[in-house]
Amino acid sequence: MSAFISEFDLCTHDDVDGPTIAIKDSIDIAGYPTTAASRALADAPAAAEHAEVVRRLLDAGWRIKGKANMHELAFGMTGINAFTGTPVNPQDATRIPGGSSSGSASAVGLGLVDAALGTDTGGSVRGPAACCGVIGLKPTFGRVSRRGVAPVETTLDCVGPFAREMRVLIDAMTAIDPSFDAGMARRDASNARVGIVAVDADAPIRKAVGNAVRRAGFASREVELASMADAFSAGLAIINAETWHAFGYLVETGRIGADLDARLRNASHTTAADLEAAENVRHIFTAAVDRALDDVDVLVLPTLPAFPITLEAARTGTSVIAMSSLIRPFNLSGHPALSLPLAVEGSSLKAGLQLVGRKGADEKVCAVAAHFEAALAQ
Repeated sequence: MSAFISEFDLCTHDDVDGPTIAIKDSIDIAGYPTTAASRALADAPAAAEHAEVVRRLLDAGWRIKGKANMHELAFGMTGINAFTGTPVNPQDATRIPGGSSSGSASAVGLGLVDAALGTDTGGSVRGPAACCGVIGLKPTFGRVSRRGVAPVETTLDCVGPFAREMRVLIDAMTAIDPSFDAGMARRDASNARVGIVAVDADAPIRKAVGNAVRRAGFASREVELASMADAFSAGLAIINAETWHAFGYLVETGRIGADLDARLRNASHTTAADLEAAENVRHIFTAAVDRALDDVDVLVLPTLPAFPITLEAARTGTSVIAMSSLIRPFNLSGHPALSLPLAVEGSSLKAGLQLVGRKGADEKVCAVAAHFEAALAQ
């Protein structure tokens, strides 16, 4: 199945009933190549050692079921991959699964594994989670080890888990982050204060966010983040520059997909002035998010501004760049952000409810998400 690049059963404990997890193919597993789902890296040598997050999972008794598929080189939002195949969207097989952690979200949504690891540089955990109807967490930048994760150098990328239930996601975070306090993540959060961010999104999805806050019984207020659009553009400039720095050399191989080739060549034109301006926006937007969180525990907003487009539309050129308009800004700022499945009136598809917390307060984000989960299940 195209949710996986390769399937196997790797564990270091005798307990064969441990929870199962898939690992995105940009994360090293000893004895297996890390190809980032690219023909250009198909002949890469096997990794000599596990990424730190993989080692921690194995030590905690998790069973690795295989390498999860992904958008090539983690540089795309659709999840479409002509080389390794396109993972199925569990909510609607005619729609894109989202990228770049497409296989991770698909495997969890299809029930192939209990959890999965992905990476999130511009929304690449939260976007696929929202597309596929599962939970996905981007931790605070720098909190979870990236040793053994590609690209090596980044100011945006975070390793984060997917799951169908918050209890499992919390278990996965407890395994990969030695500082994560599961007890705090499971505390009652019914008294949390919520800030509803005003954003440009489809009306039914915005309405669903407000309804979710009311059903959960949270005290709330409206919040403005005026620099969201600037933060989106700044995040795009930085990811372009950093992805070109990491993978630009592969253009000369002639072995990367046509869509990726074009985007990498375009990324190569990012200038020093572009990056200087982006870093200035990073400072301004980060301060704005910090101020917004002075008076509330979490910010809530849609994960994606609309439902995912169809595979056919994506393949015939419909732009998906706006998909990341509400998620990419929080890579720029580094705040923890989680996407939770959100029912939308009149639709069989679930959207995503995004929760953003203070830096380092990943446990609080999880606790509030768990309260939402319980309230919305009633």
